[in-house]
Amino acid sequence: MPPAVSDDPLHVAIIGGGVTGVNLALGLQARNISYTIYERSTGFREIGAGIGFSPNAERAMAALNPDILASFKRLANPNGEDYFRWIDGYETGHLIFQLHVGKDGFQGGLRSTFLEEWAKLIPPTAVHFSKQLENITEPTTPDSSKLRLHFTDGTTATADVVIGCDGLHSRVRQLLLSPPVTNPPQPNQPPPSDDPTPAVTDHLTYTHKFCFRALAPMPAAIAALGETKATTRFMYNGPGAHLVTYPVGNNTLLNILAVISDPLPTSNTNPKTTKNPWPHPRHTAPGHKREAEQAFSHWNATARAIVGLLPEAGMDKWGLFDMAEHPVPYYARGRVCVAGDAAHAAGPHLGAGAGMGVEDALVLAAVLGVVGERGEGGEKGDRKKLLERALQVYNEVRYSRTQWVVQATREACDLFQWRDEAVARNSEQFGREITERFHRVWGYDVNGMVEEVLVKLRAAAP
Repeated sequence: MPPAVSDDPLHVAIIGGGVTGVNLALGLQARNISYTIYERSTGFREIGAGIGFSPNAERAMAALNPDILASFKRLANPNGEDYFRWIDGYETGHLIFQLHVGKDGFQGGLRSTFLEEWAKLIPPTAVHFSKQLENITEPTTPDSSKLRLHFTDGTTATADVVIGCDGLHSRVRQLLLSPPVTNPPQPNQPPPSDDPTPAVTDHLTYTHKFCFRALAPMPAAIAALGETKATTRFMYNGPGAHLVTYPVGNNTLLNILAVISDPLPTSNTNPKTTKNPWPHPRHTAPGHKREAEQAFSHWNATARAIVGLLPEAGMDKWGLFDMAEHPVPYYARGRVCVAGDAAHAAGPHLGAGAGMGVEDALVLAAVLGVVGERGEGGEKGDRKKLLERALQVYNEVRYSRTQWVVQATREACDLFQWRDEAVARNSEQFGREITERFHRVWGYDVNGMVEEVLVKLRAAAP
């Protein structure tokens, strides 16, 4: 009997419709690869307020799909000046260091606005909302090659490959690091007693830092800070906290991020544990302006004026989590992988998290484009092997850079919050330290990255 032939087009399941998932979808769309996004919310939704995309992220957008970059540039808030500026927000108010970001570089805006604009480029039939993934199972018969997705509402779907872009508490990550399942367990049935690999939790660590995010009307911001400080990106550094401000909404709003180190210390016996773990069931919790006012009460007048712009009520407090202490050992296994925060969650301090997700999406779109070109019309086993190799190449190329970003982000926060005050307040030393980290993010050769993965994959293609 001749081998089964794969005469159906390659189909990709994307779990999660945030920045990474939507960018990946549009990258696949540009390469004529079939996909479906499964999003657990009732619509496209981005948490948080402002977001910035670094130059490497813009280059990755352009390589993914020119429409992504065009939409971003159409909505991005113009820079007041093309610099990052770090200020002593604690005492003097003097400039510590400034870093040029390039002409119209590192622009930002409202997260929700960007996501909504990109979502307009996705056909409605390619998205299913209110879909919470429960399990992924392997084919059960020799004549089947599709993975089966099981959702909590009892429905199922099939795909050739599953990509988890489902954020901090990624279900795909949990499944990826657990044993593969051929037949899903029945309800209330315990796992086999000889299961060698117990299910892994989310690998996240509370960084002992939390933040407040808010949007202040620009007239109020200008009245409190002056036009220059309200319309240009600034960071105010000091002991145990820092503030970030930049305009969004076409200069109608000032985005404010106040990052505060947890006032309770870590354990003396084990610095990776804490006497004050994040005590809330979610990474957000009700907050109050007075907590920020207390944290910045001894800072200078400008810093206190920024905190004064926070709303009096209705403000959430965000616990900051990352995967620095418990990184996942790999991003892909078989025909399942994770990308973005699901793979390498980092804090916001380098402004690199979203950009890393866009870079991930570019690599995945590139390797799946090769599979789409070569896999159709071949044997089913050939497509499966090529897909597995494609995801292995993605892992090989992305792991080192993204893991470095997670660690460098923590190091940057230590600089901003004066963990070593002698370095953090010294313009030359601070400038050298922070420039090295930002330039390593911004200057990455994304086109060279794509060339590398294509060479690796084509060399191994059946």
